Amino acid sequence: MGIVFHIAKTLDELALKNHLTKIGSVTLDVGEVSGIMTDYFTDCWNYFRGRHPILKDSELKIETIPALTWCDNCKNTYPTVKYGRECPYCHSGETWLLRGNECVIKEIEAEGGDDEEEQEEQILANQ
Repeated sequence: MGIVFHIAKTLDELALKNHLTKIGSVTLDVGEVSGIMTDYFTDCWNYFRGRHPILKDSELKIETIPALTWCDNCKNTYPTVKYGRECPYCHSGETWLLRGNECVIKEIEAEGGDDEEEQEEQILANQ
């Protein structure tokens, strides 16, 4: 719920800064090993958006970022979830996660008002 609250706060600030009146959808890139359970996250989003006017009718889209690990020993990358911390090529434990634990707002589809008419805008936010 804390992550949803943080994202909503970020969207509020973005809406204020860009004079947005309605957010239609939010696309998140969520890392495969981020610890975010996407079903639970979506439930939290649906609960929260009903209590947050600018997000009231918004749709949450989640795209998964595959986890990828680097081996310092043999200089190869490999899929983290399949092999874990031990490199499948040289069996070294000298590895570190390159990507797959992040949660990033990738795209926001929103409506912004000007004085006379509503216009649809697409804002990319890499945060």
